Amino acid sequence: MLELTAGQVSMGLSAPDKAAALQMLAGQLEGDGLVAPGYLAGLQAREGQGSTYLGQGIAIPHGTPQTRDLVHRTGVRLMQFPEGVDWGDGQIVYLAIGIAAKSDEHLRLLQILTRALGEADLGSELRRAQGPEEVLKLLQSAPQELALDDQLIGLAVPAEDYDELVLQGARLLRRADCVGSGFAAAMLQGDPLPLGEGLWWLHSDQAVQRPGLAYLTPDKPLRYLDQPLNGLFCLASLGDAHLALLERLCALLIEGRGRELARATQRRAVLEALGGEVQPDWPSLRLPLANAHGLHARPAKELVQLAKAFEGDIRVRVADSGVPAVSAKSLSKLLSLGVRRGQVLEILADPGIAEQALPALKAAIEQGLGEEVEPLPVGEAQAQEPEAESVPVQAPPAGSQLQAVPAAPGIAIGPAHIHVRKELDFPLRGESPTVERERLQQALAHVRGDIEALVLRSEVKAIREIFITHLEMLADPDLGDEVETRLKQGESAAAAWMTVIESAAAQQESLHDALLAERAADLRDIGRRVLGQLCCVEEVAEPDEPYILIMDEMAPSDVARLDRNRVAGILTARGGATSHSAIVARALGIPALVGAGAGVLLLAPQTPLLLDGQRGRLVVAPDAEQRERAQQEQENRQRRLHLAEAHKLEPATTRDGHVVEICANLGDSNGAAKAVAHGAEGVGLLRTEFIFMAHPQAPDLATQEAEYRRVFDALDGRPLVARTLDVGGDKPLPYWPVPEEENPFLGVRGVRLTLQRPHLMETQLRALLRASDGRPLRIMFPMVGNIDEWRQARDMTLALVAEIPQADLQLGIMVEVPSAALIAPALAREVDFFSIGTNDLTQYCLAIDRGHPTLSAQADGLHPAVLHLIDMTVRAAHAQGKWVGVCGELAGDPLAVPLLVGLGVNELSLSAGGIAEVKARVREISRTAARELAASALALDSAAAVRALAERF
Repeated sequence: MLELTAGQVSMGLSAPDKAAALQMLAGQLEGDGLVAPGYLAGLQAREGQGSTYLGQGIAIPHGTPQTRDLVHRTGVRLMQFPEGVDWGDGQIVYLAIGIAAKSDEHLRLLQILTRALGEADLGSELRRAQGPEEVLKLLQSAPQELALDDQLIGLAVPAEDYDELVLQGARLLRRADCVGSGFAAAMLQGDPLPLGEGLWWLHSDQAVQRPGLAYLTPDKPLRYLDQPLNGLFCLASLGDAHLALLERLCALLIEGRGRELARATQRRAVLEALGGEVQPDWPSLRLPLANAHGLHARPAKELVQLAKAFEGDIRVRVADSGVPAVSAKSLSKLLSLGVRRGQVLEILADPGIAEQALPALKAAIEQGLGEEVEPLPVGEAQAQEPEAESVPVQAPPAGSQLQAVPAAPGIAIGPAHIHVRKELDFPLRGESPTVERERLQQALAHVRGDIEALVLRSEVKAIREIFITHLEMLADPDLGDEVETRLKQGESAAAAWMTVIESAAAQQESLHDALLAERAADLRDIGRRVLGQLCCVEEVAEPDEPYILIMDEMAPSDVARLDRNRVAGILTARGGATSHSAIVARALGIPALVGAGAGVLLLAPQTPLLLDGQRGRLVVAPDAEQRERAQQEQENRQRRLHLAEAHKLEPATTRDGHVVEICANLGDSNGAAKAVAHGAEGVGLLRTEFIFMAHPQAPDLATQEAEYRRVFDALDGRPLVARTLDVGGDKPLPYWPVPEEENPFLGVRGVRLTLQRPHLMETQLRALLRASDGRPLRIMFPMVGNIDEWRQARDMTLALVAEIPQADLQLGIMVEVPSAALIAPALAREVDFFSIGTNDLTQYCLAIDRGHPTLSAQADGLHPAVLHLIDMTVRAAHAQGKWVGVCGELAGDPLAVPLLVGLGVNELSLSAGGIAEVKARVREISRTAARELAASALALDSAAAVRALAERF
């Protein structure tokens, strides 16, 4: 391969004109044994055919095909002319690169040079260069673009294990001319980095010719180092070309969008997420290049001139190379492709000109673009390899059990009713702006009326607020203006509407704020509803009997319009337990499972199903015994709930007289009165970040004090446990930017972040102390992982207490980092209490993201490892006379309550709606029996075994 070296460069030369410079170059090439006498005539003939000036003060004189036989061996010689040489037409050359090439070896050099042409002031820099090394550095310093396009994406690739997937990735990079033969071996010796969501990152800089990134997913579930392997990034690293991509990937992972890549079924979706080259969906053609020296300057110039004859955009790339398509109207861009004889060109043309442009370009390339060409031997053209076929998804068989993500509790039994959205076809061009505008207004009015009706009949506040948001989206003037612009350009109402909605949704999904990004699902929901009206789609009729509705992914409006007397349960192939649809399902009291996998969409209609929304379990075609047992459990639960509701204001006292305090978790100041009405004996967790998220900037002292005082007033003397601001990492504030982190769950968040902003933390603490007015206040600090963090937070608070004395104040920490549980004996000597956040404690202990689409069901707080951490914490606290609460989801799980009581937990804090049931569960047990249950559970080896034990209790 032709490379540049310092020995090829001659510095500080002078030539009166181009003819003299060519003579000097020919003499150098001949003197060094690269060419035979007579090569100068070839250089002169080539200049007669067209200037070899590239730009930026560089010329590349070379011979013609007729002088190819005069070349002894391929090589180059570089001559610097600091005073410049007039190359014709006012073009001044400071560096002439004489090329002697027997075939197309010089194309690699052209790629390097055309990249350098993009550098500003390269000509003047070459003129001032003081040595050969400086010249070469200038030519080679231009950053190379990272190869990343659809040819480097492999989805559902056949692979039996990690090693085979790595080899497939190296193969894609080899096909794209990014790496040489030693790359695969180097990759297999590397240590991959887990990114979460089953994604892994592997890279090597050995045998790399140009930077490139391949991304692959396996055709079946794989594991590596006992972790899921859902997707693999293989980077051919060269310089800093990959840094921008790495930053974008980190942002995706921080936003929790890693599962989109792990579950991707389309290359375009992967490329759009990673910012790679997305090939436009334009008419195209493929044909091999037969030119002996490849696409060098002369044929490339012919192609440029032909492309410029058409007004629309035309792009060219090497098929299956991983190199992005470039403009066919740019000579330097075409040369940068380095196309060799036999390689297949892929030409794409704007639809408006494709019918005329593609045949003309095809004919010109086949005729040699101004050169005589010899036909390619059969099989010499590089053909595209067929895509690997993915393993077909199958419906789960009768009698099988599926584990999914619990979204709404309860048991449902009924036939399957599959509702899969149809792909709607609509014209891209409209009849006229007036007609299309009228159609859109009618559709918008119809949907607006439907949503207003949903708002009026929605009894649950959470549902009303979602649909009020939908109405605001429909009235968004920015969306309306963009649609109107497209209508005026001749687009149809459906095309204009969906283009604007999808663009807005994609923009929302790209935001770092996860709460704002949820708006994308709502945008697409209203988008589909309006599109359905425009396309005259009729609603799917419901079955007459109670059924289990199965959908790919459910929008809030899908759930809210359901008849609770007809829909026994909800099952989705995709989605998470924190989506709006899951929130609505819980609010309506409809048992729901989400993320069950695509196979459930293939179930036969009317297939009997048993759905357990508490355990996250689906049974396909249950037998009579399973149905009877589930029905009995369902009836018993309903009786217990009615009885619990009647006694919700009574204390939770075990049968042997032990009292457990039951409190509420609050996410705003308005819920305190409702929590008390549900039987809450205090607030065990006030998520104070709600105040900060509701304002465009950090709320001041007065604003915070007023919100906290409202909670104290509603509690009427009951204790309030307020968690200090818990943001950062995966929960950033828009006005409080935090540097992007590769793994935000292990980054700067909670107390780690607030200690870096002491003025903001002091303001919050001061507001809490002033609002208490002597009422019982417990302040706890989140994400404490070591004793120094606790002491800094405590000392800051005590300094303020000296100013604002308190009658009843306790300071404690949330135990959610395993290290806090492990050093609980040391912490217990200094804190007043512990409150265990089982959600984060579980995911940190088990190394499973509780939002993971396939692993979240395994992130079970009843895993023995988590129970041991709770046990350690309780024992350490009680040894110092301190109390312990649990404020995670485990506190609201009736199955877990006896275990937590048996472990000695003093307080349980949960959502207000579950307080009556948890109190009733405490009353059903004795503390003695609960202790025996907990001791047995600690000796087990899995969460499944613990749950089986608890179910028998």
